[in-house]
Amino acid sequence: MMDIAEKFQKLGVVPVVVLEDTKDAVPLAKALVEGGLPCAEVTFRTEVAEESIRLMTEQFPEMLVGAGTVLTREQVDAAVAAGAKFIVSPGFDPEIVDYCLEKEIPVFPGCVTPSEVAQAVKRGLKVVKFFPAEPAGGVAMIKAMAAPYVGIKFMPTGGINAKNLEDYLSFDKIICCGGSWMVKGELVKNGEFDKIRELTAEARKLVDSIRK
Repeated sequence: MMDIAEKFQKLGVVPVVVLEDTKDAVPLAKALVEGGLPCAEVTFRTEVAEESIRLMTEQFPEMLVGAGTVLTREQVDAAVAAGAKFIVSPGFDPEIVDYCLEKEIPVFPGCVTPSEVAQAVKRGLKVVKFFPAEPAGGVAMIKAMAAPYVGIKFMPTGGINAKNLEDYLSFDKIICCGGSWMVKGELVKNGEFDKIRELTAEARKLVDSIRK
Protein backbone atom coordinates (compact mmCIF):
# COMPACT_ATOMS: atom_id res chain seq x y z
CA MET A 1 0.00 0.00 0.00
CA MET A 2 1.24 3.46 -0.88
CA ASP A 3 2.23 5.37 2.24
CA ILE A 4 1.23 8.96 2.98
CA ALA A 5 4.52 10.46 1.76
CA GLU A 6 4.20 8.63 -1.56
CA LYS A 7 0.67 9.97 -1.93
CA PHE A 8 1.95 13.49 -1.23
CA GLN A 9 4.66 13.00 -3.86
CA LYS A 10 2.04 11.95 -6.39
CA LEU A 11 -0.17 14.96 -5.60
CA GLY A 12 2.60 17.57 -5.66
CA VAL A 13 0.38 20.09 -3.86
CA VAL A 14 -1.50 19.66 -0.60
CA PRO A 15 -4.31 22.22 -0.22
CA VAL A 16 -4.11 23.87 3.20
CA VAL A 17 -7.64 24.62 4.30
CA VAL A 18 -9.08 26.93 6.96
CA LEU A 19 -12.81 26.38 7.50
CA GLU A 20 -15.04 28.69 9.50
CA ASP A 21 -18.31 26.84 8.91
CA THR A 22 -19.00 23.09 8.66
CA LYS A 23 -21.46 23.68 5.81
CA ASP A 24 -18.48 24.45 3.56
CA ALA A 25 -16.61 21.19 4.28
CA VAL A 26 -18.39 18.87 1.83
CA PRO A 27 -18.66 21.27 -1.16
CA LEU A 28 -15.00 22.19 -0.66
CA ALA A 29 -13.97 18.53 -0.57
CA LYS A 30 -16.01 17.92 -3.73
CA ALA A 31 -14.27 20.81 -5.52
CA LEU A 32 -10.82 19.49 -4.56
CA VAL A 33 -11.63 15.93 -5.65
CA GLU A 34 -13.11 17.10 -8.96
CA GLY A 35 -10.16 19.46 -9.49
CA GLY A 36 -7.72 16.57 -9.25
CA LEU A 37 -6.25 17.13 -5.77
CA PRO A 38 -8.17 14.74 -3.47
CA CYS A 39 -6.36 15.93 -0.38
CA ALA A 40 -6.70 18.54 2.36
CA GLU A 41 -4.73 19.65 5.39
CA VAL A 42 -7.51 21.07 7.56
CA THR A 43 -5.98 23.48 10.04
CA PHE A 44 -7.02 23.27 13.68
CA ARG A 45 -7.16 27.07 13.90
CA THR A 46 -10.96 27.04 14.03
CA GLU A 47 -13.52 25.27 16.21
CA VAL A 48 -15.11 23.50 13.23
CA ALA A 49 -11.92 21.72 12.11
CA GLU A 50 -12.71 18.42 13.80
CA GLU A 51 -16.26 18.16 12.45
CA SER A 52 -15.11 19.32 9.01
CA ILE A 53 -12.57 16.49 8.87
CA ARG A 54 -15.30 14.03 9.85
CA LEU A 55 -17.65 15.28 7.13
CA MET A 56 -14.96 15.26 4.44
CA THR A 57 -13.76 11.74 5.23
CA GLU A 58 -17.31 10.36 5.45
CA GLN A 59 -18.46 11.87 2.18
CA PHE A 60 -15.21 11.36 0.27
CA PRO A 61 -13.46 8.27 1.67
CA GLU A 62 -10.98 8.38 -1.23
CA MET A 63 -9.67 11.73 0.00
CA LEU A 64 -6.45 12.04 1.97
CA VAL A 65 -7.54 14.33 4.80
CA GLY A 66 -5.25 15.37 7.62
CA ALA A 67 -5.04 17.94 10.39
CA GLY A 68 -2.69 20.91 10.36
CA THR A 69 -1.62 23.45 12.99
CA VAL A 70 -1.87 20.71 15.61
CA LEU A 71 -0.51 22.01 18.92
CA THR A 72 -1.63 19.51 21.58
CA ARG A 73 -2.01 15.77 22.13
CA GLU A 74 -5.74 16.35 22.64
CA GLN A 75 -5.95 17.81 19.14
CA VAL A 76 -4.11 14.77 17.76
CA ASP A 77 -6.69 12.49 19.38
CA ALA A 78 -9.63 14.60 18.18
CA ALA A 79 -8.30 14.79 14.61
CA VAL A 80 -7.62 11.05 14.33
CA ALA A 81 -11.00 10.19 15.88
CA ALA A 82 -12.60 12.39 13.20
CA GLY A 83 -10.78 10.50 10.43
CA ALA A 84 -7.54 12.44 9.90
CA LYS A 85 -4.90 10.29 8.21
CA PHE A 86 -1.93 12.50 9.09
CA ILE A 87 -0.88 15.22 11.52
CA VAL A 88 1.06 18.38 10.69
CA SER A 89 2.49 20.73 13.31
CA PRO A 90 3.82 24.23 12.56
CA GLY A 91 6.99 23.68 14.58
CA PHE A 92 8.96 20.78 16.00
CA ASP A 93 7.20 19.85 19.25
CA PRO A 94 8.89 16.71 20.67
CA GLU A 95 5.80 15.89 22.76
CA ILE A 96 3.48 15.90 19.73
CA VAL A 97 5.94 14.03 17.51
CA ASP A 98 6.67 11.34 20.10
CA TYR A 99 2.97 10.92 20.87
CA CYS A 100 2.14 10.40 17.19
CA LEU A 101 5.03 7.97 16.68
CA GLU A 102 3.97 6.00 19.76
CA LYS A 103 0.46 5.67 18.30
CA GLU A 104 1.78 5.04 14.76
CA ILE A 105 0.11 8.16 13.38
CA PRO A 106 1.91 9.73 10.38
CA VAL A 107 3.29 13.08 11.57
CA PHE A 108 5.04 15.86 9.66
CA PRO A 109 6.50 18.45 12.07
CA GLY A 110 7.67 21.88 11.02
CA CYS A 111 11.47 22.20 10.82
CA VAL A 112 13.32 25.35 9.78
CA THR A 113 16.71 24.78 11.43
CA PRO A 114 19.34 22.04 11.22
CA SER A 115 18.77 21.35 14.94
CA GLU A 116 15.09 20.61 14.32
CA VAL A 117 15.90 18.40 11.34
CA ALA A 118 18.41 16.56 13.55
CA GLN A 119 15.64 15.87 16.07
CA ALA A 120 13.48 14.49 13.26
CA VAL A 121 16.30 12.27 11.98
CA LYS A 122 16.91 10.95 15.51
CA ARG A 123 13.28 9.80 15.59
CA GLY A 124 13.45 8.09 12.23
CA LEU A 125 11.29 10.59 10.35
CA LYS A 126 11.85 10.74 6.59
CA VAL A 127 9.70 13.77 5.70
CA VAL A 128 9.27 17.08 7.54
CA LYS A 129 7.32 20.24 6.92
CA PHE A 130 9.31 23.42 6.22
CA PHE A 131 7.30 26.37 7.54
CA PRO A 132 7.02 29.28 6.91
CA ALA A 133 8.79 28.48 3.65
CA GLU A 134 9.28 31.83 1.93
CA PRO A 135 10.05 33.93 5.05
CA ALA A 136 12.45 31.20 6.29
CA GLY A 137 14.63 31.30 3.18
CA GLY A 138 12.69 29.30 0.61
CA VAL A 139 14.31 26.79 -1.72
CA ALA A 140 17.84 28.05 -1.02
CA MET A 141 17.46 27.31 2.69
CA ILE A 142 15.98 23.87 2.03
CA LYS A 143 18.86 23.00 -0.31
CA ALA A 144 21.40 24.11 2.29
CA MET A 145 19.75 22.04 5.03
CA ALA A 146 19.19 19.01 2.81
CA ALA A 147 22.90 18.72 1.99
CA PRO A 148 24.03 17.19 5.33
CA TYR A 149 20.74 15.42 6.03
CA VAL A 150 20.64 13.19 2.98
CA GLY A 151 17.78 10.96 4.15
CA ILE A 152 15.26 13.74 4.79
CA LYS A 153 12.73 15.19 2.37
CA PHE A 154 10.66 18.34 2.76
CA MET A 155 7.09 19.62 2.43
CA PRO A 156 7.41 23.41 2.31
CA THR A 157 4.37 25.52 3.19
CA GLY A 158 3.95 29.27 3.52
CA GLY A 159 4.09 31.83 0.73
CA ILE A 160 3.98 29.21 -2.03
CA ASN A 161 1.73 29.83 -5.02
CA ALA A 162 1.35 29.07 -8.73
CA LYS A 163 4.19 31.50 -9.55
CA ASN A 164 6.92 29.93 -7.42
CA LEU A 165 5.70 26.31 -7.26
CA GLU A 166 8.14 25.20 -9.96
CA ASP A 167 11.11 26.57 -8.01
CA TYR A 168 10.22 24.24 -5.15
CA LEU A 169 9.10 21.11 -6.99
CA SER A 170 12.18 21.20 -9.23
CA PHE A 171 14.32 20.23 -6.22
CA ASP A 172 14.26 16.46 -5.75
CA LYS A 173 14.28 16.64 -1.93
CA ILE A 174 10.89 18.38 -1.98
CA ILE A 175 8.07 15.84 -2.27
CA CYS A 176 5.20 18.32 -2.35
CA CYS A 177 4.19 21.83 -1.31
CA GLY A 178 1.42 22.96 0.97
CA GLY A 179 -0.61 25.77 -0.55
CA SER A 180 -3.76 27.75 0.07
CA TRP A 181 -3.96 29.81 -3.11
CA MET A 182 -6.66 27.55 -4.56
CA VAL A 183 -8.68 27.48 -1.31
CA LYS A 184 -8.45 31.09 -0.15
CA GLY A 185 -10.69 32.00 2.78
CA GLU A 186 -12.72 34.49 0.77
CA LEU A 187 -13.52 31.95 -1.94
CA VAL A 188 -14.71 29.44 0.66
CA LYS A 189 -16.67 32.05 2.59
CA ASN A 190 -18.41 33.25 -0.58
CA GLY A 191 -19.23 29.71 -1.68
CA GLU A 192 -17.17 30.02 -4.87
CA PHE A 193 -16.58 26.29 -5.14
CA ASP A 194 -16.57 26.32 -8.94
CA LYS A 195 -13.67 28.78 -8.81
CA ILE A 196 -11.90 26.57 -6.25
CA ARG A 197 -12.34 23.55 -8.54
CA GLU A 198 -10.93 25.59 -11.45
CA LEU A 199 -7.89 26.78 -9.46
CA THR A 200 -7.33 23.25 -8.15
CA ALA A 201 -7.39 21.84 -11.68
CA GLU A 202 -4.87 24.51 -12.73
CA ALA A 203 -2.60 23.56 -9.82
CA ARG A 204 -2.87 19.86 -10.77
CA LYS A 205 -1.99 20.72 -14.37
CA LEU A 206 0.95 22.83 -13.24
CA VAL A 207 2.33 19.97 -11.12
CA ASP A 208 2.04 17.59 -14.06
CA SER A 209 3.83 20.03 -16.39
CA ILE A 210 6.67 20.54 -13.87
CA ARG A 211 7.15 16.82 -13.34
CA LYS A 212 6.63 15.61 -16.92
